[in-house]
Amino acid sequence: MDYIASELVEELYKLVDSSDKIIIHRHVRPDPDAIGSQLGLKKLIQNKYPQKTVLAAGSTTKGLAWLGEMDKVSEDDYQDALVIIVDTANQPRIDGKHYNKGKSLVKIDHHPDVDDFGDLQLIYPQASSVSEIITLISVYLSDRLPMTNAAARLLYAGIVADTGRFKYDATSLYTFRAASFLKEFEFDAFEINDRFELMTLDQAKFHAYVYQHLTITDDQVAYLIITRENLSEFNISEEQTDSVINLASTLEGVLSWVTFVEGDGANTRYRGRLRSKGPAINEIASRHDGGGHPKASGANAYSEAELVEIIAEMGEANRVYLQEKQEEQA
Repeated sequence: MDYIASELVEELYKLVDSSDKIIIHRHVRPDPDAIGSQLGLKKLIQNKYPQKTVLAAGSTTKGLAWLGEMDKVSEDDYQDALVIIVDTANQPRIDGKHYNKGKSLVKIDHHPDVDDFGDLQLIYPQASSVSEIITLISVYLSDRLPMTNAAARLLYAGIVADTGRFKYDATSLYTFRAASFLKEFEFDAFEINDRFELMTLDQAKFHAYVYQHLTITDDQVAYLIITRENLSEFNISEEQTDSVINLASTLEGVLSWVTFVEGDGANTRYRGRLRSKGPAINEIASRHDGGGHPKASGANAYSEAELVEIIAEMGEANRVYLQEKQEEQA
């Protein structure tokens, strides 16, 4: 059964089996794992229980519409509904309203547990993705929640994206087992990988801009500030800037990196995506209205001074990490 606690999966199954209406949420500004696990779980439940109402709640994201669309969900739909939240560490990041108005609330996540919510919680930080968790749940339940071609496609996409095509640290033996199991089903894996690599010509030109304007500090922090003017100049959306998040990871002399994107509105706000090859950066993110994984987190800066603070704190984390490595090797 790997790392999945069978007693918790049995509790989840009982809730699904006894509920006529199930609403599945995920986090705001979703990535492929959020969409893949949400819609993948929906497909699994619909296949096993075609008589049940199963809804995917949240805003539709243009860039990931090829994976699937969200449903229209009203406040009345939550009456006597089982609500499942996937891939969301804390309640402020849940996309969609009224999630707490159902009869039961379940949390399925792979982020470090920072917000204790839900009547039932299946939290596995060792998992590469929630798509991996949903896959292993299906493996365990077997004929009680069997895998389908449509669900396999969605869950495979979530795993591939959250592991960076199986190269990130969170990729484990269980990740490969889950992916191998999914590949037994009929879907176009090439199409999924190709989708993640495709970009517009404007995005390609923006990549060149990023390499030209990245700054690398003496403490091995690479940072980039993307303004609203930059987005307009290159005709790209904030969502499309996701493609440049890890460009700095290929540069020599970079241990951690952060990309800031200026938000809309009169008030100063920068959305920061923090990444690392070693130092834990999730505590830094949590101090700046964010959170996430030790090596991949999100934060917010509400002034240029706070933006500078985040870069400085990442530099300090790098110095501590390198010092500890030296001591281990001494």
